[in-house]
Amino acid sequence: MYRSLTVLAALAALLTAACSGPDPDQAARPVPPPAPGQAKINTSPEQHRIRAEKVDAIAAKVPAAIRERGILIVGHGGRGAPPLDFRADDDVTVIGVETDVAQLVADVLGLRMEQRPTSWENLFLSVESGQYDVGFSNVTVTEERKDKYDFATYRVDLIAFEAAKDSPIQRIEKPADIAGKAVSVSAGTNQEQIMVRWDAQNRAAGLAPVKFQYYQNPGDYYLALKSGRIDLYVGPNPSVAYHVAVAGESKSVGQINGGGAVTADIAAMTKKGNGLVEPLNEALNSVIKDGRYAQALGRWNLAAEAVPTSRINPPGLPRS
Repeated sequence: MYRSLTVLAALAALLTAACSGPDPDQAARPVPPPAPGQAKINTSPEQHRIRAEKVDAIAAKVPAAIRERGILIVGHGGRGAPPLDFRADDDVTVIGVETDVAQLVADVLGLRMEQRPTSWENLFLSVESGQYDVGFSNVTVTEERKDKYDFATYRVDLIAFEAAKDSPIQRIEKPADIAGKAVSVSAGTNQEQIMVRWDAQNRAAGLAPVKFQYYQNPGDYYLALKSGRIDLYVGPNPSVAYHVAVAGESKSVGQINGGGAVTADIAAMTKKGNGLVEPLNEALNSVIKDGRYAQALGRWNLAAEAVPTSRINPPGLPRS
């Protein structure tokens, strides 16, 4: 008999906001309770976040209006997607890797972080209008978005392959690795587009086709994975990493870049030309260098998404 699943948060909006393809899903997923004795990710309001010290030389570059205010207004889009940004056990406090990285940046800039949870579409409007100083919300850099926003990268955009813990599958790296396998993927997502392309390549090479399976309820593909009805679930790496860490019933067997043939990066987003992107970039590189950034990602099982350095406005996903 299958263990019952507990819904941790509601589904977030899957909105593209002017990009060439959908951003990684921001959907919260049901996660079984951890096994006795298993390490559990801290979802309490008392986060004990990794903190950094102010770096005067970087803080001095913050635009005067923000520096005088003493507050960095940070927008988070979506309505809850562990481990990105979601509500703690008190259903009030916003926690997650996005808030942790934003806190480190605010510390280096010598500013108090003020969080503004909002809808995905309003995040873009509020940053563009200057109501929010910066968005930390799993935002993918795209060429279209660069018309209105500046970006400082801080994570690699990955999708991941999840298999049952006792599965013989050890590693998925290329199209041939999924040939003939039963694969679950959410319809209309970036990962579905990539898997369909992989399947087409396999068919053209004479390999066995993928047996795609679609489930309406996220909990259903967990049960399908556990029972062996599917071999793999393909989804956003943060969601897979969180489920693997919390549930202890599956394993991640590979990651690929979410841009497919084009590298995709996750970045802090600020209004184009407002003078904030350079100190954001330097603050990120400061905490990358001193190790605090790696500690923050490690809290959420996201070490695979670490970047060696933050870049300003790198090439983004192509225009649609």
